[in-house]
Amino acid sequence: MSRPRASAPGVLACLALALASPLSSQQEPVRSGPDPIPLHRLTGPITLDGMSDEPAWEAVPPLDWMVFAPVWGGEPSQDTEIRLGYDDAYLYVSARMYEDDPGQVRSNTFYRDGYSGDDLLSIVIDSYNDFETALWFSVNPAGARTDRALSNDGEMQAGSFPNSDWNSHWDVGTRVTDEGWFAEIRIPFSTLGFQSVDGTATMGVIVYRYIGRNTERHLFPDISLDFGSFGFAKPSLAQRVTLEDVTPSTPIYVTPYALGGMSRLPTLAEPPEVATPEWRFDNDPTTEIGADLKYSPTSNLALDLTVNTDFAQVEADDQQINLTRFPLFFPEKRQFFQERQSTFDFSTGGFTDRLFFSRRIGLNDGELVRIYGGARAVGRAGGLDFGVLNMQTAPQGGLSSENMGVVRVSQQVFNQYSSVGGMLTSRLGTHGENNVAYGLDGQVRVVGDEYVNLKWAQTFDEVIEEGSAIDAGLLRAEWERRREQGLSYHLTYGRVGPDYLPRLGFQLRKDFSLYAGRVGWGWFPGARSPFQNITASVNTETYHRNEDGTAESRLIEPELGFEWRNSASITGSFRTSYESIRDEFDIAGVPIPVGNYWFSEGSVRMELPRGGLLRGQAEFTAGSFYDGTRRGFGLEPMWNPSKYVELGGGYEINRLDFKERNEGVTTHLARLRTQLALNVHVSLNLFLQYNSLEDQTSVNARFRYHFREGTDLWIVYNEGYNHTRDNGRDPRLPLSAGRTLMIKYSHTLTF
Repeated sequence: MSRPRASAPGVLACLALALASPLSSQQEPVRSGPDPIPLHRLTGPITLDGMSDEPAWEAVPPLDWMVFAPVWGGEPSQDTEIRLGYDDAYLYVSARMYEDDPGQVRSNTFYRDGYSGDDLLSIVIDSYNDFETALWFSVNPAGARTDRALSNDGEMQAGSFPNSDWNSHWDVGTRVTDEGWFAEIRIPFSTLGFQSVDGTATMGVIVYRYIGRNTERHLFPDISLDFGSFGFAKPSLAQRVTLEDVTPSTPIYVTPYALGGMSRLPTLAEPPEVATPEWRFDNDPTTEIGADLKYSPTSNLALDLTVNTDFAQVEADDQQINLTRFPLFFPEKRQFFQERQSTFDFSTGGFTDRLFFSRRIGLNDGELVRIYGGARAVGRAGGLDFGVLNMQTAPQGGLSSENMGVVRVSQQVFNQYSSVGGMLTSRLGTHGENNVAYGLDGQVRVVGDEYVNLKWAQTFDEVIEEGSAIDAGLLRAEWERRREQGLSYHLTYGRVGPDYLPRLGFQLRKDFSLYAGRVGWGWFPGARSPFQNITASVNTETYHRNEDGTAESRLIEPELGFEWRNSASITGSFRTSYESIRDEFDIAGVPIPVGNYWFSEGSVRMELPRGGLLRGQAEFTAGSFYDGTRRGFGLEPMWNPSKYVELGGGYEINRLDFKERNEGVTTHLARLRTQLALNVHVSLNLFLQYNSLEDQTSVNARFRYHFREGTDLWIVYNEGYNHTRDNGRDPRLPLSAGRTLMIKYSHTLTF
């Protein structure tokens, strides 16, 4: 079916302009709940050294906080003073965190975005006052920073885990003394973004101190455990505060980079080029330059431009062993796609399916595709969130140059917990696979904790002769009760047609109807119990083929979990599955024949306290598996022998036996991470992985010298090693499967 190739980008641009301008004057929706409290404007200069001893701080009263954990409302073991203030350009947090024994202050890492059982000072800021999204900033006593972006009010079951790959511009100062540790956080308003009504900006804030050795959390404001153990980071529960006459500066951040390196790849030379076959290594030098630009012309709009985009410094993906017949999903790690990433969320099922998946841009079957450049705009106007993204990629292999575009809008309706919206995506090129998709969605808080979610999407593809809209469409309807204390449930109906194909998204299955449900009960037993919470749930789902209504997959899984007050936990589950296989496929090289299979397996997962110097989790799984059995074990430890060294890793083994067919296989997957840091500026990250299915070990080494915010020197080394070199051919495989060495320097200029 032939479709115009040039129309979608124009539609994207026009729609973006139409949405951005007329809505910028809308007023913020009326909110319910406690009245906001005014923040104190600082009356003098602040030296960012952590000590908060300036006269301007002394004029600000400390916040009234409470103990959130390990016992809600309990007695604190240490004294804490936390203050909030602001000036014309920044929001400030200061804290005096006293310690009876200063030697107990935990400072175990210098790595940004790394948590190693440290003490923390954190603030969660709902800067757009939307009760839905927030930015989360933390610092440990060594001055190591962590920043995350929150979406969907922090509801984990909705697939919106905190995005720790997001980074932005902000500063800290810390000091450790014989009284404890002290910290100041300074966040530019240009980083936060906000809306101002009649000169007043309203935001939501949550501030807490975390004491790692006993998992104690001092929290402002008072948040009940009725909202779960993660309630301390839910934007909807934040205290509303007001800031008067704040007009943020509008700096322009330009970050040019220069990159140079060498790739060395093995190639097999054969006659008549040579007398006998031999492996040769071809050196391929690389030099690149490019730049990123970030600009916020107003407090509620952020623009990003990129030219010759490069992601050489991004850590390698965690390898996975696939024990299913579906493709693997790898999360986005590249920084350019992290800015208000939640604006572009359009989940169509579970943790993987989505209408837009940014890893489709610049990656093809795991291989890098050059990105010529692109632009993104994200913002909020009144109750409307909007985002526009457009990127152009270079030709590669059988792919032509492609233009990929996304427009996303979401408007709050009825109340701060309800919204309706839409998304439009396009993937256009000259290779005959042009694809356009649109989606409409709505979330409505009906009453109390009851929510209804509705989603519809449809695709138009140049290759496919689509039937009806139903055939090329996706429909999903959900009713859920969101609670962690007491009864919760989630009911889902979904349908995906045979012609539904979002080439800029991710979709595990197609041509099915889904009926699914989950019911759970959460219990917080109280101060006398050793447990922080106890949970029980049953999850079930059934996939039916649309063509004949027969069952393709069924699942029922009861689960029981216990979490102790030190955050250690144990969870047990028993999964019973049904799979109807009509086309033979392989798992780890072993064929699964056509047939109908019922099989069951149990699992136990244990997690050590998150505040310990030795942390991690282990999982045991055993049971039947298709027409055989599976036994599995996974271990992910992490240990900090000192604040300069962090050792982590993982090991996963699965044994599959199909005795009636006299077949079987054992898979191994091992990871080792070593992080070495002299301070927050100089670090080395070594990441080794071994995958028995590929029979290779890969090495990813990244050295970083962080001069200051936005200015970095990276040296990145990657190499793969073949284990089985005698593969029955002559010549045998070389030891090295290929290596690259890249040096990249980036320097941010501020105007």
